[in-house]
Amino acid sequence: MNYLQAFERSVRVHGDDTAIVTEDGETYTYTELDRRSTRLANALHERIPGERCAVLALNGLASIESMIAGQKRGEATVQLPFRGKAGELVSMMASADTAAILFDDDNAETALAALDRADFDVAIHAGEADLDRDDVESYESILAGADDDLADGLPDGNEYGVFYTSGTTSQPKAVLFDQEQMWHGSTQVIMELSITEVDTAIVCTPWYHMVTTDAWILPHLQAGATLVVHPSFDPTDVLQDIERYDATGLLAVPTQLDSLNDVQAEAGYDTSTLSYIRTGGSIVTQDLIRRSSELLTENVYNTYGLTEGGPNLTFAHPSVQDEHTGTLGKESYMWNIRVVEAVAVDEEPDPEAEVEPGERGEILARGPGMSDGYLDNPEAQENLFVDGWLRTRDVAEVDEDGYIYITDRVDNMIVSGGENVYPEEVQNTLAEHEAVEEALVFGLPDDHWGEVVSAVVVTDGDVTADDLDEFCRNSDYLADFKRPRRWAFQSEPLPRSDTGTVKRGDVIDRHFDR
Repeated sequence: MNYLQAFERSVRVHGDDTAIVTEDGETYTYTELDRRSTRLANALHERIPGERCAVLALNGLASIESMIAGQKRGEATVQLPFRGKAGELVSMMASADTAAILFDDDNAETALAALDRADFDVAIHAGEADLDRDDVESYESILAGADDDLADGLPDGNEYGVFYTSGTTSQPKAVLFDQEQMWHGSTQVIMELSITEVDTAIVCTPWYHMVTTDAWILPHLQAGATLVVHPSFDPTDVLQDIERYDATGLLAVPTQLDSLNDVQAEAGYDTSTLSYIRTGGSIVTQDLIRRSSELLTENVYNTYGLTEGGPNLTFAHPSVQDEHTGTLGKESYMWNIRVVEAVAVDEEPDPEAEVEPGERGEILARGPGMSDGYLDNPEAQENLFVDGWLRTRDVAEVDEDGYIYITDRVDNMIVSGGENVYPEEVQNTLAEHEAVEEALVFGLPDDHWGEVVSAVVVTDGDVTADDLDEFCRNSDYLADFKRPRRWAFQSEPLPRSDTGTVKRGDVIDRHFDR
């Protein structure tokens, strides 16, 4: 089965039910979403038959319709990050062989700059702004001029979409998924969260991310549920809509949950209908789980995944959080997970060399929902798989009960004097100091040691490198060779991507020459 077939089932069964609620309160049924996405598919097929369309838009009706329309054509929707710059986006679209761009009012300036730099066959504007461009068509106009019945021969392929890796340490890589892979991921999430047609879910994370697409939008549409779509994240708006629409589901990365908890603690919105929160993307602390359970709902699901693997590889049911605080859970329904002896990023791990409980190793994964690799990076593609297993490059520990805990990244591993140092364990030690709010630990080149352990510390307190060095020396949990030898300090929080990942390269480049 593929995702388009699943969506068609939702239209048959839930045609008169509300599929989408927009920012201004407009509602669209499954039948209307089906008709509009068919018209978009036909309009694009007429203009760029057999070619891909890129979308640069905030969360909204057009972005969701483009996801369905791409499947009806069988040609991938290229899901562009709306925080990207024009030059970067042109490069990303070129890597995906894009022939058209669809954009909204909020991204018009960037889209037009990209249009001026690249040779696109078609440009479509979904919005009210007057652009005064002869080379741009109106979204609603092309829908009005298209047929309600899908053109003969469509879909002419099985592509779903092109996603991009976060690109926090390198150029984003294009990852292509087909409709079967997306169906496996979407169905898995329905099983994890027990989503049904009576659910109403808030969409407030960027639609172009894999987690928002295949772990949130698609599962709810597959189940016949309702999506309340927020163009961007505002904690007060989210809490108001949970109360207004009796929302049952919320996807939020840890930084968003922190903000929601802060507002909720002051305002006290009614979140009694909220029955599941899905989070992940960065470390989920015990305190975050506790506050979210007290202020929002007890049912907080921690998940773990990567773009190349689909929506997620593991999930932790709320019931396991007390006894296994911070765990990512165990392998999800569509996955086989192994934690094997870690090697350097340019070496191949042995899929048979599984670590014992309490030991650390790299997570390998295998399942029908994972991607086939990258469109635009043969070298990275070659290193992505080993004997059919997906390399996550994440270092994890498995406890005696089989629960998984992420400890670091293989490609963050520091090799200093022949010893392996995982930054996460050093960061955890530094975080115990009362003056340290955040810390980022990494390796810098060193003629003698190969790499020297280094740290950028976020603090508003009166703390020095000598203070922290002594603190590390006195720690019972940090070997001496793991102590940072180079330090930098800042008062502002570490910059993060919209999924909560620290932008390591930006931080390091700010403080050190590499």
